Amino acid sequence: MAHECSAEPRVENARIAGTIKAISISQRKGVPKTNVSQAELRRDHGLVGDAHAGPWHRQVSLLAVESIDRLRNNGTEIGPGSFAENITTQGLDLTGLRVGSRLRIGGRLELEVTQIGKRCHGRCAIFEQLGDCVMPREGVFAQVLNSGCIHVGDTVEVADEWRTGTDE
Repeated sequence: MAHECSAEPRVENARIAGTIKAISISQRKGVPKTNVSQAELRRDHGLVGDAHAGPWHRQVSLLAVESIDRLRNNGTEIGPGSFAENITTQGLDLTGLRVGSRLRIGGRLELEVTQIGKRCHGRCAIFEQLGDCVMPREGVFAQVLNSGCIHVGDTVEVADEWRTGTDE
């Protein structure tokens, strides 16, 4: 279920680390998500219309398309949303983030990373199909700090220095 969001200019500056490749939602848990061109992020909730949204620490999930591509190269038919991630990024090293990192989307919305990876409660459909699943290792979960609309193509940048390897 897509929500109407007005088109807003995408931010382009020297701090750009990546872009939103896909936005995916589903009304039920445990199923691949459907790709949409835009969605509403609601503070302390997540993506409006998504089954995983709510007042908890995993309001939004992110996964890099590069992680998906590594498994796709094994000849499987998977893509953005297949791992039930909400936001698929491109060009941003999500594995370098840690809990407490802040991400800025489109220069206006912020997420705070609350969890890296997740414990699987059994083998998911992707694991059964591929023999592997990247969400336990490379998935990132976050809380929404302010409300607004996001669009495919929006910039995603690290809004702070809480990245692995930068503590000096």
